[in-house]
Amino acid sequence: MTTDESRGSLRRILHRLTASEAEIEAQELQRESAECGGVPALECSRGQVVSVSGRLRTVVYTPRTNLPTLEADLYDGSDVVTLVWLGRRHIAGIEPGRHLTARGRVAVRDERKVIYNPYYELDLPK
Repeated sequence: MTTDESRGSLRRILHRLTASEAEIEAQELQRESAECGGVPALECSRGQVVSVSGRLRTVVYTPRTNLPTLEADLYDGSDVVTLVWLGRRHIAGIEPGRHLTARGRVAVRDERKVIYNPYYELDLPK
């Protein structure tokens, strides 16, 4: 092992010891998202067709008189993308803590990134 490699590994060890749990989780989610071929949510922009991968933080059913919606916040370690299924009350497997990959066109609603009726794949638990 060269001196540069040992410094790099020492730096990683020190970072893991001093970083908060949230920072470590965010780094792991970003790594997993990259492995799945996902675009970091932070880099997504309006009108772009993307594939994002991460963990569902919240899932909320919003009853509306004309069109119910199911909304889920997908966090990939860099930012949050809200997934919205129009006309749905429940989708099997869509629950907080679940990992998934979603594809669709990014819109912006109330300054939040949103994908309406995304195509999604549930990831197997690790």
